[in-house]
Amino acid sequence: MPALNELHKAFADRAAFYFVYIQEAHASDVWQLKSNEKDQVVFATPRSGEERAGIAGLCRRNLKIDLPVLVDRIDDGVGQAYAAWPDRLYVIDREGRVAYKSGPGPFGFKAEGMRKALEALVGSR
Repeated sequence: MPALNELHKAFADRAAFYFVYIQEAHASDVWQLKSNEKDQVVFATPRSGEERAGIAGLCRRNLKIDLPVLVDRIDDGVGQAYAAWPDRLYVIDREGRVAYKSGPGPFGFKAEGMRKALEALVGSR
């Protein structure tokens, strides 16, 4: 997440940034990756909002995310509304419209596309 942290620093005075934790992408009881096992990132699907919030906090620390973290409710309303699974980057304009949507992450994260959308909305310095 270094590129996202850099964008946050560059635009923090003109745009609000949030990390929204949604449904666990690689839950151990659904689709566990070998790399997650190696990195000791093994979580079962949370069954409550409190469990999800706990995993979100660990994710923030482990990935060194400098953004405030919001946690989707256990019914996954935000994840479904934004087609966010497994993870995506969004820029939402002042009217609540999507100004930028990345491809599925992490491989679809294109910091330059997000930067251009932010510059179009709030200018560059």
